This record gives sequence, C-alpha cells and structure tokens, in this order.
Amino acid sequence: MSISLGRLADILGAELHGDRNCLINRVGTLQCASSGAISFLANRRYRVYLPATRASAVILSSADLSECPVFSLVLENPYLGYARTAALLNPSLLPSCSVHSSAWVSPKAVVHETAWIGPQAVIEEGASVGREAYIGAGCTVEPGVIIGDYSQLMANVTLCRDVVVGKRVLIHPGVVIGSDGFGIANDKGMWVKVPQLGTVRIGDDVEIGANTTIDRGALEDTVLEDGVKIDNQVQVGHNVFIGAHTAIAGCVAIAGSVRIGKQCIIGGSTAIAGHLEIADNVYLTGASQVTKAISKSGVYSSWIPVQESLVWRKNVARLHQLDEIARRIKALEGLPKEQHS
Repeated sequence: MSISLGRLADILGAELHGDRNCLINRVGTLQCASSGAISFLANRRYRVYLPATRASAVILSSADLSECPVFSLVLENPYLGYARTAALLNPSLLPSCSVHSSAWVSPKAVVHETAWIGPQAVIEEGASVGREAYIGAGCTVEPGVIIGDYSQLMANVTLCRDVVVGKRVLIHPGVVIGSDGFGIANDKGMWVKVPQLGTVRIGDDVEIGANTTIDRGALEDTVLEDGVKIDNQVQVGHNVFIGAHTAIAGCVAIAGSVRIGKQCIIGGSTAIAGHLEIADNVYLTGASQVTKAISKSGVYSSWIPVQESLVWRKNVARLHQLDEIARRIKALEGLPKEQHS
C-alpha cells in the first residue's frame, strides 16, 4: 500500500514540509530507511541519526525540524504519528469468513455468519462469537463465553466458561482467561480449594499479550475496563480490577483483589501485593515492589538500578547494618555537642 505525503499529513493533522505528491509505502528506522520509507524521531537519543537518514520523510517535532535533511511531518507527538502511519500502511489481513473443516462448533453455540473459525478450534455450547470475529487455530471457547464484534483470538487462546470479551479486543497466542484463581483455605495444615465462582469481563479495545493469564473471580468478577493494554507473560489474579486505558508491561504479577485506577502505567517485572488500591494516573517504574496502597497520582519506584557488582555488594552489606547505624546516630544525637567528635 502507498500513500502520498500530503494525504498522510491530512490524516495525521501534521504540518507538512516538502512535496505533497511524494509516495510513502513503508516505515523504517532513521538508520535503515531508504527511498519510499517514512521514519520518525520520538526519542532524543536517536537524533544523531537524523542528519544522515535516507528516508523519504521523517515524522518529528518542531524542535528537530531544523536538523532534518528530507521532507518532514511535524507533530506534537511524533510517536503517535508513527503508530498511526504504521497501522495505515499495514492493515490487518484476516481471512474471509468461514469455519475450518477441522474446527468443532457446538450446535448450541451462536457464531455470526461473518466470523472466521480456524483449524482445531473448539466453540462449546452456549458460546457466542460476534460479527467478523477471528478465532485462531487451536483456540478453546468454553460454554457461556461471549466474544464481541471484530475481536481477534490468535492461536491457542483459551477462554474459560462465561468469560465476556468486548468489541475490537486483540488476544495474542497462548493467553488463558478465566482459569481458577488461587483460592485455598487452611484446615489444620491441609489446603482446601475455594471454588472460584466469578468470571472475567473484558471491555472494548483491549489488547492482551502472549502467554498472559487472567484468573476468574472468586465471588465477584475480574474486570479489565475499556482500552487496557497488557504485555506478554503478565499474571492477573482473581478479583483484580484494572481501570480504563491502563498499560501494563511484561512479566508483571498482580495478586488478588487489587484495584488499579485509570490511565496508569505499570513497568515491567513489577509485583503488586493483594488487596491494595492504586489511584488513577500512577506510573510504577520497572521492577517496583508495591506492598502498600497508593492514593495519589505520580511516579513511584522501589528498586535499585544496576551497578557494578562490587559496588552493589558493598551497598547491600551496608543495608544489613542500617539498624546498628541508626542506633549509633541516635546515641550520638543524645550527647552534648562538645562530645560529638
């Protein structure tokens, strides 16, 4: 697919510097793009590559315009412009409606005539598959599941009983939604399973990364509101509530009954203890360990950035001496000033 630079500028609402008739057919990095490609500059670390780029055009901010040697589209948010351009030049190419001969669809399931059901997929009794939905190879859709219009399940996704998926949801390979949450009660040293009686409800325009697991609620449902974006290999415990347009990076673990506000950003490898509430517009940097509720929006961190091993070992050794250091400081503060030395 190709598009003129002028047409692209109109779609993005960008300020064009250059030939409106220049044709663009792909996106690329500043370093590797060639004629016909459009690149972008959203991170100042890559500005060094701008003067020598061979792209036909670059999406950038006004601050970088003077350094650009080729045609340009000026936007306040170049990264967003890149995202929309890439989507425009690379439309989704899903197959036309059909049910593969090796798929099994229960006679008591409701599958829209425009849906596509892939090889070895299973659609069980009482399930509902919406308009132009895509169910990839090897997917399992259990009884009572509802899949909204235009949603896509890539290969080997499992939706357990009664899960509700909204419209335009994208679920990547290997995701399991609605398996039992980790509920156990102790009986004199023995563990007794607690039945998980809720389900999972997913809003519209949600994306869930590969091999992520989202547990069903114990009594109330686990809920992901509209526009939530989840990366690969994330664990979402039972009864968790994730507010609209929150983004969660890879390998995050969220324990049961956590409530996360709207428009939060959760950095990779963060762990959130159970039964906590996190306010709207909270940004947790990578590898944070959240053990207390966060009631105020802002940026929060709790991990030591990487250091040379020898320096790190010395600092950890000092951490183990904090109690003794605090005791000695307290004792010194109790002395008359003339004795401090």
